[in-house]
Amino acid sequence: MDAAEPQRQRIVRVAGSRRARLTPVAGTDPAPDVPPKSERPERRGAKGANDDQLFRDVPPHY
Repeated sequence: MDAAEPQRQRIVRVAGSRRARLTPVAGTDPAPDVPPKSERPERRGAKGANDDQLFRDVPPHY
């Protein structure tokens, strides 16, 4: 590899996973942009009669 060529991302295999990962690009932050659940704002508005049940329900394909 020449010194003039930019360094490329590498593909890294993850054991037990179907997907591979890319190494982070130089000068970027690999941390996700989504804040953790504890930092997310709480829901606003009136609470319905079945809201708790709807939030607990998970579709069968999950």
